[in-house]
Amino acid sequence: MYKVFIFDLDGTLADTVESIAYSANMAIEKAGLKGNPVEAYKKFAGDGAAEMLRRSLRAAGDKELKYFPQVEEYYKEIFSKHCLYHVTPYEGVMDTLEKLKKAEVKIAVLSNKPHNRTVDVVEGLFGKEYFDVIQGQRTEIERKPSPAGANKIRDFFKVSSAECVYVGDTNTDMLTGKRANMFTIGVTWGFRDRQELQEYGADRIIDKPKELLEL
Repeated sequence: MYKVFIFDLDGTLADTVESIAYSANMAIEKAGLKGNPVEAYKKFAGDGAAEMLRRSLRAAGDKELKYFPQVEEYYKEIFSKHCLYHVTPYEGVMDTLEKLKKAEVKIAVLSNKPHNRTVDVVEGLFGKEYFDVIQGQRTEIERKPSPAGANKIRDFFKVSSAECVYVGDTNTDMLTGKRANMFTIGVTWGFRDRQELQEYGADRIIDKPKELLEL
């Protein structure tokens, strides 16, 4: 039996693309450039805020990233205020989490979103102390797809990798789970498509949150 479920946040637990796009575009436009379509941020996001901004700036025409330092500062300030902008849990997520908790499965969040904003979003949607562990991007822990964060959560619960499930929606998530030697589930309701999840070795791909309960 699996004892720990580790979830990605953006595109897995919650639809956060509008909050990311809103804040990034506001920062880019403040630097005098034109923002990008909301849908584009499904490809830009997933590898941390800095990489998301680099991708969005290149798409906005700043190929040499000369605006990156100032846009990054703008983004941090704006996103701290708007990280919950139009953010909602995906349909079926809450019910599935409740059933996992009733089955005494431990649940954790591992995100490349900055740690403070990860906590803000998770607690804003699900309440304080709902998840057993919330871990966002920190300077002292290598970001996904490094397995460092997943391994730290595993060690916190004193379980083996074989007793953990990693759930995410991107290639970064599949690589993270694989490198941590965990059973890896790709979800199709998030930011990327089934083909990407297949190409990066998802052990299983699901279309609805309730399918997690089969494990």
